[in-house]
Amino acid sequence: MRPKKLRWITSIPREKCYEPLCRRPGRTESVSLELDEFEVLRLSHLLNYDQEEAAKQMRIHQSTVSRILNSAHKKITDALVNIKELKIEGGHYQLIERIKK
Repeated sequence: MRPKKLRWITSIPREKCYEPLCRRPGRTESVSLELDEFEVLRLSHLLNYDQEEAAKQMRIHQSTVSRILNSAHKKITDALVNIKELKIEGGHYQLIERIKK
């Protein structure tokens, strides 16, 4: 298996952990959302970039953006539906300054 290409990100979240208030006592399950997944969500849904624009910003292929976006949606859905803590951490990325369009 070939190594992952670095994904360029321009934003680190201020909060890195979201915990449901309605969690059952003793339940400690969590879902980890990687920083490149967070960046794809931010670019796609907050800044309304299409996948091609997001790929250019992150210096990866459009199909990789599609896979990352799908993975991020599944993880967030799992956390919401199954009442799990959501942690934003890790991934294979490089933090850069914003790229001007």
